[in-house]
Amino acid sequence: MLLTVDVGNTNTVLGIFKGEELVRSWRVKTDPRSTADELWLQYGALVRDYKISALAICSTVPATLRELRTMIADYFADIQVTIVEPGTKTGVPLLVDNPKEIGADRINNWRERNN
Repeated sequence: MLLTVDVGNTNTVLGIFKGEELVRSWRVKTDPRSTADELWLQYGALVRDYKISALAICSTVPATLRELRTMIADYFADIQVTIVEPGTKTGVPLLVDNPKEIGADRINNWRERNN
């Protein structure tokens, strides 16, 4: 199953997918002060009943992304991980002056609407 994590400035949305089907989702408060271990305690409690085989993350909060990377290294080291961030080649045309100013959530939402 695929665990998706969309970290926004206010909320983080997590979802579990089995193929194309969204099996379960949660919305939790984003706290950029959370450590990797605190994130694992929260996320791990939510996903403990699911066999996670892959992880996809996008984040507009650099401090949280840094801790997410640590959490992945510590707790998800043996699964496939995709992180969408500035510089990630997504195949989505970014027709703006400074593409790095576009949040990863906007890019992923565009892909959903246009696939």
